[in-house]
Amino acid sequence: MQAVHIKEKGRAVFPPPVKDMRADNKWQDYKLIDATDGFRLESWGDVILVRPDPQVVWKLPQKSPLWDKAHAVYHRSSAGGGQWEYKKSFAPQWTIDYEDLKFKVSPTGFKHTGLFPEQATNWDEYKRLITAANRPINVLNLFSYTGGATLACAKAGAKVCHVDASKGMVQWARENAALSGMSDYPIRWIVDDCIKFVQREIRRGNKYDGIIMDPPSYGRGPNGEVWKLEDNIYQLMELCSQIISDDPLFVAVNSYTTGVSPSSMEYMLNALVKTKYGGVVTADEIGLTVQATGSALACGSTAFWKKA
Repeated sequence: MQAVHIKEKGRAVFPPPVKDMRADNKWQDYKLIDATDGFRLESWGDVILVRPDPQVVWKLPQKSPLWDKAHAVYHRSSAGGGQWEYKKSFAPQWTIDYEDLKFKVSPTGFKHTGLFPEQATNWDEYKRLITAANRPINVLNLFSYTGGATLACAKAGAKVCHVDASKGMVQWARENAALSGMSDYPIRWIVDDCIKFVQREIRRGNKYDGIIMDPPSYGRGPNGEVWKLEDNIYQLMELCSQIISDDPLFVAVNSYTTGVSPSSMEYMLNALVKTKYGGVVTADEIGLTVQATGSALACGSTAFWKKA
C-alpha cells in the first residue's frame, strides 16, 4: 500500500527530525498527518484513521484536508474503553512495510492497530548494534507485543527470545514473521508473565547479550498478575541485570508514562548496568513528526545502555 502524504508543489513533504527527539522519518507506509484537540490523524497505507492521544493537548486549527476523508474515528467512552466509528468501508486487516519488514495492521477495540510506529527508530538502533557487533548475539525481548523489535533483531542476525503475556499478541507476532518471510528465523515464541520468566531464566543460568524491555503503563499477566510501571519497573530492571552476559551489547527500556521519566530510567541503568559493565547510558524522548506542522509529537521515551 502507498501512504497518503501531504503534498507541496506535487511532491511529498518529509519534515526534518525535531532536535532533541528521535522522531523517525523512514516510514513510507505510515504517516502522522496532523494532530490537534486530543486526536491524531494518521495514514496506515491507504487507510486513514483518527485516534485519541493524551499528548495532543493543543487545540490548533486542523491544517490537513484529510480529516474529512478518514475511514474510521475512535471515540473514547466515559465508562472506559471506546469504539470505532466507521465512515468508509475498508478491509478489517491489511499490511504495511517498514523497509524489509512487513506487518499486519488491524484496528482493535482498545484503539490500537497492532503497531507502535514511533518504535521504528529503536528497531533501527538494534539492527545497527547487532550488525556492527559482527558476532553471535542473543537477545531477550520482553513485553514484545506484535514483534517489531523481535523481527528487527532477528533480521540483523540475532537469536531472539520473544516474551509476551498475551497469547493473541504472540500469535500476531508470528504472523508478522511469516509475512516478512522469517518463519524459519531463530526466534523462540514464549507466552508468559515477563517477571516470572526472567526469574526462571536466572535459576536456569541463561544469559543474553541484548535485552529489550517495552512494558505497558498498566497491564495484566496470563494468570491475572497486575503490572504497574511505576511499581514494577525497578524490579524488572534489577532482575534483568542478573541475566546479562559477560560480553553484553545493549540494554534498552521504554516508558510510555510521565511517572517514569527518561532521567529515571537513565539513573537505574547507570546503577544496575553501567557500574558493572562500563559503557554509555543515554535517555531521550521518541516521537513522530507531524507532517502538517513539521513539529514532533512525543510518544514516550527510551533509555539505552550500550557497550562502549
